Amino acid sequence: MSRTAVAAAIFISTLTMGGAAFAADPVTAPAPAATAPAPRLPATAAERAAYDRSDALARSVFWSRENETNPADPVAGVKLAQALREMGQFPQAIAVAQQVLVIQPANVEAMLELGKTQIARGQGFYGIAPLEQAKAAAPRDWRPLSLLGVAYQQVRRGEDARAAWAEGLRLSADNPEILTNAAVALIADGNAPAAETLLRRAVAQPGATLKMRQNLALSLGLQGKTAEAEQIIRRDLPPELAERNLAWLNQRTAPGAVSTASAPEQAPSSSARTWNSLQGG
Repeated sequence: MSRTAVAAAIFISTLTMGGAAFAADPVTAPAPAATAPAPRLPATAAERAAYDRSDALARSVFWSRENETNPADPVAGVKLAQALREMGQFPQAIAVAQQVLVIQPANVEAMLELGKTQIARGQGFYGIAPLEQAKAAAPRDWRPLSLLGVAYQQVRRGEDARAAWAEGLRLSADNPEILTNAAVALIADGNAPAAETLLRRAVAQPGATLKMRQNLALSLGLQGKTAEAEQIIRRDLPPELAERNLAWLNQRTAPGAVSTASAPEQAPSSSARTWNSLQGG
């Protein structure tokens, strides 16, 4: 066989072996694309309304999911901030409310929530600016004025506080929240009789709350009107908390007792009520 024939035979053999080897290699099919999870949809209006009746922890979990689903949803942001505030998680509540204001700078509800949280943590000075902005944005809304009075009172601007509450009452006559805030300021100033007058007006309103009635009992007890105070306390509170409140009042009204703006507990989960937690709003 000539060299040319041998070379051709080798070339053909190589092609054949390569082809066989290639044919024998299993063909790997492309992996199926992973199915993307369906996007989470916001809760329905009915679901949101149902969670609004839940406790603060349940609401914080629900509104956190809603906020993650749509970070631009201002309602979810404000509701989450509210739940966090009620749980005492003040820095987180402030951060969430501020994020809403980044997205919607004119959102009055976020301004109010920011003010409430600063007041709740005893830093009313930092709540004044957002509350004044809310007042300017919603001049016919009594809520910024009610809260502004509390914030002013915290920084010892008593005259400004009284002016804010008076203006709020012009917008919403006999509003129980405004009356209660003004009355608590009077209690802190040692003027329980004047506070009683305002609180009786407050509890006579349809929207009166347990907290308002307990503040009335406080004003009565500090004046020595223990029978009526005890009647209100025992009607609203379970026995162990009623006894605790009555013991607190007895200590404050005993001869030689030092007056204080602190107050007893109202609920099992609360610690001793302080001036801040009496503010209402």
